[in-house]
Amino acid sequence: MRLLFLVLLVAASCRRNAETDPGGGSAMLRPDDIAREQARFDAERRPEKLVEALAIGPGSRVADIGAGSGLLTVHLARAVKPSGRVTATDIDGAVLDLMQSRLAAAGLSDVVERKVVDAEHPGLEAGVYDAILLAEVDHFFTDEVAWLKEAAKALKPGGRIVMSNRIHHHTRSMAAARSAGLKLVSDTNPVPTHFIAVFTAGGK
Repeated sequence: MRLLFLVLLVAASCRRNAETDPGGGSAMLRPDDIAREQARFDAERRPEKLVEALAIGPGSRVADIGAGSGLLTVHLARAVKPSGRVTATDIDGAVLDLMQSRLAAAGLSDVVERKVVDAEHPGLEAGVYDAILLAEVDHFFTDEVAWLKEAAKALKPGGRIVMSNRIHHHTRSMAAARSAGLKLVSDTNPVPTHFIAVFTAGGK
């Protein structure tokens, strides 16, 4: 279990480059670092396409799984404010603390709930969420099918699970979603390196 935790911790680093100081210790993100990192990430990943796939807007409830320092979370928060809510989960509480710097800089601190969860369970309330986002994380679950089945219970009727990952994970991600009983709505790759697959619960 310790090995699994370490593997998942490494996975979270995909979402939080440049979040430690040169000496290797944790550091709060500085405003100039936030802006530079966010601009690079946004240009490479086109997060507006994920927001579109999630079909969220003001008042929506959305979960960002493995949120890291919030590079995607800020976009979700902007989409659902003022009356919506984002639950940002991670197995690492320290990196969620780093997220606060990004949220504060964007004026979004009151839109996001940060939540430390177990590596193998979503940790989400049943029947609450309009959408659940898994970005570069599903391939690290020990049992992807079991995780997705549990996550689907957290959706409102008609809610969406959106999986985005690197292209070489596509076959595995799609197979897990099918086995979990999710229904494919769309499957695109708006950037050359990543796909975005949209699912609803309750159909094969």
